[in-house]
Amino acid sequence: MGLEELAWVSSAQASWCVGVTRGGRAETYRAAVVPFIKGLVPDLSEDTRLDTEEASHELARFDAELGERVASCAPVLLRSEAASSSQIENLTASARAIFSAELGVRRSRNAEEIAANTRAMQSALALADTLSAEAILDMHRVLMAGQPRHTPGQWRDQPVWIGTRSDSPVGAAYVAPVHERVPELVTDLVQCMNGSAASPLVTVAVAHAQCETIHPFTDGNGRTGRALAQAMLRRWGVTRNVAVPVSAGLLADVNRYHAALDAYRAGDVEPIVQQFSAPSFRAVANARQLVADIDRIRSEWDARLTVRKNSNAGKLLDVLARRPVLDSATAAAELGVQQPNVYPPLRALTDAGIVKSKAEHKLGPFWRSDEVLAASDAFAERAEQSPMR
Repeated sequence: MGLEELAWVSSAQASWCVGVTRGGRAETYRAAVVPFIKGLVPDLSEDTRLDTEEASHELARFDAELGERVASCAPVLLRSEAASSSQIENLTASARAIFSAELGVRRSRNAEEIAANTRAMQSALALADTLSAEAILDMHRVLMAGQPRHTPGQWRDQPVWIGTRSDSPVGAAYVAPVHERVPELVTDLVQCMNGSAASPLVTVAVAHAQCETIHPFTDGNGRTGRALAQAMLRRWGVTRNVAVPVSAGLLADVNRYHAALDAYRAGDVEPIVQQFSAPSFRAVANARQLVADIDRIRSEWDARLTVRKNSNAGKLLDVLARRPVLDSATAAAELGVQQPNVYPPLRALTDAGIVKSKAEHKLGPFWRSDEVLAASDAFAERAEQSPMR
């Protein structure tokens, strides 16, 4: 990656003198000049290559295990990936807050953004067969729909940087390429994603790092890039049924993940490839535990609820296992019944101690499974734990 020196003009300086501070000294910064990667194949060590192949097989094995249970497992794992990806950006919220935000509760800005990230992941998977610049814009549009100041679904038209100052890129640790270069860099990225000769997980790692290096948006780059990684895993056939929460593996050592991105920008591809192999094993182990916990909870519910399995109350158990916070409209839609008809089965679940009911301000009563919510929060806590060395 090269660098180019540019003059920095803040809005305050622009009315004074272009490119010059009030003290008369020109302020400059260095922005990245990012090379194209189409047609390039990383030169990796044999150990890294073998680890990456085994990680791909592990992701595929886990995905295949859940193939027949995609309806019940996919929503839980998708939300887990969205929450973990958001947590890398220091956006945290409880599972209860996130699921409530999906139903319209507006008490936690973080929860709302994580819910939006879930929708972006869904958009990414839907677009997996047509990876394009337009698809990336669509992912960002969904992610940032509630934040118009970050121009959802549009390439940035201003400098962006990583550093301690928010008002100036001068002295920043990394300044992304000038915005005029973004469209052609994204075109090159798309060509790499669709035509790489490297193995699937290597392509995913490199394309993700390149997207992070381009930083095509004013905000939401990391979350969009990790949603794109899920789309690429689906596009290359590593996963076919579920979004394996790879970000949960990255969470265990976020500093190493960021260091790997820095190394990529310095020309060393191996660390970021390693960050998509070793964490994949941790992510799969954590996801297996989450699925096992929910299976156990679901089995215990059957013993506690003394109704026919094909009754509406029995059917709601499967809904709760993947959507542990419900309102009456959502429950009725899931069952395909009129809203008044859903209250008796919800009452039966409440009487059995499976759900608790609480009125939400202006939104009416919500029903929640504290057991499934606790399992989801435990997944997040495990994701943060550093791997054993």
